[in-house]
Amino acid sequence: MRKKDSIVFHCPPSVLAWAAVGGKKEAEGPLGNQLDAATADNTLGETSWETAESDLQRRAVQLVLQKAATGLAGVDLIFAGDLQAQCTASAYTMRALDVPFAGLYGACSTMAESLGMAACFCAAGLAGKAMALTSSHFCTAERQFRTPLNYGGKRTPTAQWTATAAGCCLLGAAGNGPRVNAVTFGRVRDYQVSDINNMGAAMAPAAAQTLLNHMQAVGTTPAQYDSIYTGDLGQVGSALLCEILEREGMPLPNHRDCGLMLYDRQNQQVKAGGSGCGCSAAVLCAHILPGLAAGREKRVLFVATGALMSQTLFLQGESIPGIAHCVELACPESS
Repeated sequence: MRKKDSIVFHCPPSVLAWAAVGGKKEAEGPLGNQLDAATADNTLGETSWETAESDLQRRAVQLVLQKAATGLAGVDLIFAGDLQAQCTASAYTMRALDVPFAGLYGACSTMAESLGMAACFCAAGLAGKAMALTSSHFCTAERQFRTPLNYGGKRTPTAQWTATAAGCCLLGAAGNGPRVNAVTFGRVRDYQVSDINNMGAAMAPAAAQTLLNHMQAVGTTPAQYDSIYTGDLGQVGSALLCEILEREGMPLPNHRDCGLMLYDRQNQQVKAGGSGCGCSAAVLCAHILPGLAAGREKRVLFVATGALMSQTLFLQGESIPGIAHCVELACPESS
């Protein structure tokens, strides 16, 4: 059922299986022991960072198929995206999978976008099973959006560390896994932030708007959720989000940010926290979904955020538009 910007499912689709793959830094972080797989070498044996990111995606897909005890023949459609120009990490992954592919670009919001799209297709009977797949790689993002690593540029306190990670979910119309109760697709918001090293501030207004829209549409309050996960605003964006919503009369005492969960900011030198498509994807698949499946949490919001700039426009002085998509998840028995 459509309610303004939200889609509420009468028969919620299920997340059947999921997997998170991380790099060396992610394995050393607070959620390292919850990752399904990690690599000590961020090249993953490949000849470039870009092909290594595709390998992260392939490993995530393989792990999900193993967990679900199914093959690619049972997957009707894969929604996937990444940060590389023209979603090339996903496209190069898909050329070896031979499954219908819908490429998505929502910057760091892509995991929620792909998860929401897969849920809609399964609930509508347009796909028996669909995958949501997202990744990022620190080195590919730095090379594309900022400066090559060997340049040795100094990182500002507001900068965030792009995760080398991938997350993959397999969804179906029915199953015993966590349920997708509702999805709210976000609207672009631009508060004229133009600092490429302060993406948290650029994304926070979009996260606030999407949260307000979602709760108004489904008729809930923050207190009705065990946790409200954003990803990935980092320290700066998280503080700004809470400030905006406090002014709107909606404090968030149960707010947690994926960018602040994946790394230990005190010891891992990630400045304001983590970012990248793979950051919220890894936290979703390593922490949020397992928690729901085990009943540690009953009902949560997963609100992935994205900064929609290009490497060309910000050099021309353009501001950074933000987007946020919200997926409401519940443990099986509470759906």
